[in-house]
Amino acid sequence: MPRLSEAAEANTAQRGDAPAQQLIQRFLKKIPSIFLLLILAACGQGNDGGKPGATAGPGKPAAMPPPEVDVVTVKPVTAKITQDLPGRLLAYRTAQVRARVEGVVEKQLFVEGSDVKAGTPLFRIDARTYRAQLDAAEADLAAARAVLARYQPLLEIKAVSQQEFDAAAAKVKQAEASLAKARLDFENAVPSAPISGRIGRALVTEGALVGRNEATHLATIEQIDPIRVEFTHGYADLLRLQQAVKAGKQKKADSAEVQLVLEDGSLYAEKGRVKFTDMAVDPSTGAVVLRAEFPNPRRELLPGAFVRVRFPEAMIDEALTVPQRAVQGSPTGQIVMTVDAEGKVSVRPIKTGGVSGNDFIVTEGLVAGDIVIVNGLQKARPGSVVKAVPWTPGAPLLAGPPAPASAAGKK
Repeated sequence: MPRLSEAAEANTAQRGDAPAQQLIQRFLKKIPSIFLLLILAACGQGNDGGKPGATAGPGKPAAMPPPEVDVVTVKPVTAKITQDLPGRLLAYRTAQVRARVEGVVEKQLFVEGSDVKAGTPLFRIDARTYRAQLDAAEADLAAARAVLARYQPLLEIKAVSQQEFDAAAAKVKQAEASLAKARLDFENAVPSAPISGRIGRALVTEGALVGRNEATHLATIEQIDPIRVEFTHGYADLLRLQQAVKAGKQKKADSAEVQLVLEDGSLYAEKGRVKFTDMAVDPSTGAVVLRAEFPNPRRELLPGAFVRVRFPEAMIDEALTVPQRAVQGSPTGQIVMTVDAEGKVSVRPIKTGGVSGNDFIVTEGLVAGDIVIVNGLQKARPGSVVKAVPWTPGAPLLAGPPAPASAAGKK
């Protein structure tokens, strides 16, 4: 049986298209050569990076530029030694709204979680009993005053005794007291806010019986602007600080102004002041309790949250500092990566002697003028060459080194 190609040639020959068939066959034979030329051309572009005028030789990749790192130059400064102390936020004032009279809650008059002013009605308790008592007390007082008014002229003509007149006057006083109590009970049927602040959730529902045998807790109001933070300072650290100041190694800092470090490590925009320092040491912790106040106009700080208070302790002149992120730990201690004038990276062991804000105070290992890497430490290897760029605090971290472009024809 003839093959398919032979049958096709026979059919073509029968149609008189033999010359065209020969041209097609010659073209198909040249296709492998054309693809080979295209591959070689692609390989040539991969060697020089695909850019005209590339300086790399054939088959050699282009040289990568040195990676960039953020650096700071060590300079002597006046540093404030600070210590971050644990603390907890507290409301400036807290008031519990309680039922002073017995009755059934008819309506809640506030929105939970809203700000209320002192004197704002919060609940309405069924007051029909207290309204009746108030009316009765007013009637009793009117009757007592009428009797006293009749006795006044009779006393002058001695138609009544002084004892009878004094008893009538006492009944007026007693009726006035009963009226005052009845009016107070009637007013307490509508509990109001004792202070201005933010009110929490309602602790009772409409229809609940409150005030029976106890002053039922209805809601809580907290004043959080300003807000307080209570924190502790180790007594041993205070003694060490006093000794350093007496020896002249440090100068005492103004510890009245403090800063708040939030949970994410950022600083709260408003500064606070220490308002209270306990006069005794807690025997269970060996620490002294302090309390500071911070403005809280935007209600960003909420009571109960745990924070850190940046407490200033002392001042040091001519101190050398480096950002905390530049210091790394090693089996032998703390180290930093430095860059020399030629851009070469080296490891430098250091010792630190305290914290100044977001910086470490360096006591050994560095001198003024040293260049220390802050960002890009993952790209800096001892002995490698880098490009030093001045670091700007708050700037984003440098991106990692770009990956080398692979040659199009690399196998």
